[in-house]
Amino acid sequence: MMMSGGGASGRALMVLSMFSSSSYCIRPFPLPTLYIRFNQTLCFSASAFATEKEASVNAHRHSVLLERLRMRHLKEASKGSPQRQAKLEASRPLPSPAEKKNKKKQEEESSNSVASSFEVLGLSEEVMCSVREMGISAPTEIQSIGIPAVLQGKNVVLGSHTGSGKTLAYLLPLVQLLRHDEQLSGMMMKPRRPRAIVLCPTRELTEQVFRVAKSISHHARFRSTMISGGGRSRPQEDSLNAPIDMVVGTPGRILQHVDDGNIVYGDIRFLVLDEADTMFDKGFGPDIRKFIGPLKKRAAKSDDQGFQTIMVTATMTKAVQKLVDEEFEGIIHLQTSTLHKKVASARHDFIKISGSENKLESLLQVLAPSLARGNKVMVFCNTLNSSRAVDHFLTENQIYTVNYHGEVPAEERVENLRKFKSDEGDCPTLVCTDLAARGLDLDVDHVIMFDFPLNSIDYLHRTGRTARMGAKGKITSLVAKRDLLLADRIEEALRKNESLESLNASNVRKDVVRSKQVDHRVRNPKSVQKSKPSSSKSSVIGRKAALALSHKMAASKPGGKSANKKSKRIVSPSKPSRASKGKRVTVNRKSAAAEPDASKLNVVGFRGQSSGKKEAS
Repeated sequence: MMMSGGGASGRALMVLSMFSSSSYCIRPFPLPTLYIRFNQTLCFSASAFATEKEASVNAHRHSVLLERLRMRHLKEASKGSPQRQAKLEASRPLPSPAEKKNKKKQEEESSNSVASSFEVLGLSEEVMCSVREMGISAPTEIQSIGIPAVLQGKNVVLGSHTGSGKTLAYLLPLVQLLRHDEQLSGMMMKPRRPRAIVLCPTRELTEQVFRVAKSISHHARFRSTMISGGGRSRPQEDSLNAPIDMVVGTPGRILQHVDDGNIVYGDIRFLVLDEADTMFDKGFGPDIRKFIGPLKKRAAKSDDQGFQTIMVTATMTKAVQKLVDEEFEGIIHLQTSTLHKKVASARHDFIKISGSENKLESLLQVLAPSLARGNKVMVFCNTLNSSRAVDHFLTENQIYTVNYHGEVPAEERVENLRKFKSDEGDCPTLVCTDLAARGLDLDVDHVIMFDFPLNSIDYLHRTGRTARMGAKGKITSLVAKRDLLLADRIEEALRKNESLESLNASNVRKDVVRSKQVDHRVRNPKSVQKSKPSSSKSSVIGRKAALALSHKMAASKPGGKSANKKSKRIVSPSKPSRASKGKRVTVNRKSAAAEPDASKLNVVGFRGQSSGKKEAS
């Protein structure tokens, strides 16, 4: 019995233990709290581990997929990039003209940004004191791009329109470099051994640059002297024998002092060519090469530090640019956005002169109202004879003038400029040739071109005498029939604010003839084919046969050769007979009434205003 009872109780316990392992909820007594919490924590951590593992697997798969896609994209791009780019470009909408204009304007502004002040350009305090004394607050565009380049020691060509402040663009950094050399290496002023040479084409420009240098030297201590033609050489020799830093002069006179031993090359560190295009155009090239030769030989030595070249120009033709690049290898061209373009503050008027109008009377009609308003006027002529004729005519009409051309002595030219600049107003009119078109810093209100220039470069230099440094100015051109083609091209370029670099009378005429020929070929292709000479032998024989036949027929006619002569006399223009010389010529009244009044000028300006409105403004 005990065994049976023990077996039953054992089976009951086994059943209970198995039952209890399946679920603890039916137990008659509660399980401990610690066990329940442990079981819940274990289940939660297992599920979190599974979720984290799954997420990491998914992330790995995602990264592998992205890598495969990236590699496939790179392969496709390397295989078919041009076609793909072409498709993309074709699918993009074309920009409007306004968007193109704004993009071009933004590019110009970003490439040629104007500095807000001189301080940001890296000028020293003593140089800044000179700038403040001149009353200049903000730099111009050429000063903003030129001053840092010169301070960095670069060989540069500074190109900008006349009156834009190019002289200060190279003098201010040049003076600072001179002072820096003194502080760094203890260099001092020595007699006959300048460290900077400034070459100018004319005596007048030399005086202007020298005056600016003297004004800067009041604060930044250095010594300069002027060497130019037209003056006595003895005082110049005395000034060179004193301690000197900078020499400003004309090439011929400086070479003369070099030959005399008054200037030594040993310490020259800086060379400036002011109005470089004028010097290369007007025949100064041999003098410049002669002066630069010893400097290049000296710079070729291993122990020499070389020299820095700075060129300044208001215009730069392709021929002069090629010459500069060949003579000075590696030189950098820095140009403003206004080079070879019109000055924004100047107004351009073109007066078309017909054959019936008197050009001198037209000049008087333009000049008199301007003088009545107290303006200073420059009248440009192409030749000496034209300049003399204008001067004589204005003097007869009680208009007092001064002259400036090649036959006026240098000292008299300087005196005439002094009278013209004077505020007394005795001689407010300067009659001149293109000798006065370059380099002169004059306060001119009105420029009149009595003779229209032969090219656009001379037009730019003439117009540069007015509207300088942002001031307002006016330019009036008297355009004769022979100048009409070039004047129309220049006027069109000014309207569109395009470059006037390569326009001249001969090129414009060639372009017009070429366009007419192309026009004729397009309109009459058959006539062009007929007019082509035939090179075949049969056509030559046919012409000879026709010519022989015509001669034979003419000989067979009555009169023979005399008839042929008569026909020739009829074709040739006949001279007027003696009886017709004294006869009165009748003119159609209707056609005469239709002609414009010769006393009134036809002024064609940018706004299409009448002559009366323009002179009143």
